[in-house]
Amino acid sequence: MGSATSWITSLKAGSPGSPRLICFPYAGGGSAVFRNWPSLLHEATRLCAIRLPGRETRVKEAPFRSLEPLVKELANVLSGVIDGPYVFFGHSMGALIAFAVSREFRRQRVPLPDMLIAAGARAPHLPLPRPPKHDLPDPLFIDELRRLEGTPKEALEHPELMELMLPLLRADFALVETYRFEAEAPLACPIVAFGGQDDHEVPIADVEAWRLHTTSTFSYRVFPGGHFFLQESEVEVVAEVEKYLARGPQGASATAHGRSKWGPSSVGGSSERSTGR
Repeated sequence: MGSATSWITSLKAGSPGSPRLICFPYAGGGSAVFRNWPSLLHEATRLCAIRLPGRETRVKEAPFRSLEPLVKELANVLSGVIDGPYVFFGHSMGALIAFAVSREFRRQRVPLPDMLIAAGARAPHLPLPRPPKHDLPDPLFIDELRRLEGTPKEALEHPELMELMLPLLRADFALVETYRFEAEAPLACPIVAFGGQDDHEVPIADVEAWRLHTTSTFSYRVFPGGHFFLQESEVEVVAEVEKYLARGPQGASATAHGRSKWGPSSVGGSSERSTGR
């Protein structure tokens, strides 16, 4: 197991005692995904990002290809540094990892996050809308990356660079595509879900379905952009995250109740809807 400093990148020290925002990247991404956030967040906010094996300073380490072993190792690392209120934010693959770590924390009796913010991700109980892509031949896999519009065009047209990137991207895709949801009780922390208005990978109905995974409050927000609205609407996304941090654990409060079918509690979460336009 790597050290906490190998797994966790501190991007903004903030003020002691202020909430810690812990961010999980999307497939192929690293802590650099959140490099602009320090200048966009309130000066008191503590910000750190998860650095997974296979990228950045851990480029020589083999990336995980399945979720369970990653979550167990990451949860053990994170549980040792939780020292007060904190919020999980994850985009796409990162949202799934953040959700699974929250479940692992519950099993280990580690305090849950004050809030889980899941962006650009279908609710974890929903099946994949398309057949797995991680084992496609290189040309077809690159076509899939091009369709998703998350990999820079310059990288896609650079064969040597793609040769270096493909093993990591395939591993990250495999991690998501081989995940098998198991029914457990909903989490007791608030969940906020973010979606992209033009995201054809994760329709808004799949974003709203996150309500089934909390017995606390739930809300969702729709932003301009496609699957990578995190890049397209970065300023708006960070402003919304900051708003929830300022409002605290009740920041996801709302009005109408949903139902959860995954556990003994019949109450899912309340919900509110807003759009980024």
